[in-house]
Amino acid sequence: MLSAFRVATRSRGFATNAAVPGLTGAIGNTPLIYLKGLSEKSGTQIFGKAEFQNPGGSVKDRAALGLVLDAEEQGLIKPGGTVVEGTAGNTGIGLAHVCRARGYKCVIYMPDTQSQEKIDLLRMLGADVRPVAAVAFENPRNYNHQAREYAESLDNAIWTDQFDNVANANAHYISTGPEIWEQAEGKLDGFICSTGTGGTLAGVGKYLKEKSGGKTQIWLADPPGSVLTSYISSGGKLVERSGSSITEGIGQGRITNNLGTFVNDLTGAFTVPDEKSIAMVYDLLDTEGLYLGASSALNVVAAVELAQKLGKGSRVATVLCDGAYRYQSRLFSKKWLASKGLEGAIPAHLKKYAVLD
Repeated sequence: MLSAFRVATRSRGFATNAAVPGLTGAIGNTPLIYLKGLSEKSGTQIFGKAEFQNPGGSVKDRAALGLVLDAEEQGLIKPGGTVVEGTAGNTGIGLAHVCRARGYKCVIYMPDTQSQEKIDLLRMLGADVRPVAAVAFENPRNYNHQAREYAESLDNAIWTDQFDNVANANAHYISTGPEIWEQAEGKLDGFICSTGTGGTLAGVGKYLKEKSGGKTQIWLADPPGSVLTSYISSGGKLVERSGSSITEGIGQGRITNNLGTFVNDLTGAFTVPDEKSIAMVYDLLDTEGLYLGASSALNVVAAVELAQKLGKGSRVATVLCDGAYRYQSRLFSKKWLASKGLEGAIPAHLKKYAVLD
């Protein structure tokens, strides 16, 4: 499975001094950034995998490529076919890029709660975007179910099923995990990130745990409104989902097949309040020069907290999922932040960055 993806990522190593074969060859091989200010302040070493440097702008490029290549290898789609997915945004953007590069049509079903920047970009990339009401997964009108039904109604089409198709997690196991391990020189006490599909956490976590002989702890970071922290803390009890978060594309009300490949091997989990994520968006911009989205900021908050839990000098890595460009009308809008009760979360000396009314 994913042999073409494995060959593509391994054949060029983790250097960028050689040409790559088109857009798909440029996916992966992102830098691991040492976050100097936060590391020095916490007395630990914090690293962020710069997934915003993928050609589609997010960590989801890896899953998108892995899902499409897996379908090709299984003979599930032929040239000129249609790729359909239900996505909160970034997987759709990755798929739109991959589909353009490999000659497929792309149809995206997404919750109508997502940022306009994401919707506009998908359409500019040639995707057929179909916003639908945001309802729970259990509801037959959930965007994932509508995507599956539409794909089933077409000839030469696939529903990539990013949440439960484990080709997603495998893509991270054979690319993201090995990159982080090599870039960290095999010295990593912990890895933590949030999860939507579960692919990144499961794939990277599995690789790092195997490679370290179980020494690298793997933790999950959750936004408010997700049930995963309680599931892990309770030993496997799913509670009814309640609450919400301003972060997009992360948090879950169930255990996906991707997460299910590794959930029992997680060391632990904890929830990061939106207030801390917003404060970190601004802190990273001010101290590191990194313009990142809220899920990336949540991951960094969690990485700092995990490193402090592990002790002075510990080395922890996380994922910088995407940039703030797709969320700037929200994250840097005083009016929008105030409507969510979050304007006060910005430290006083950083309010100068909230330039949108």
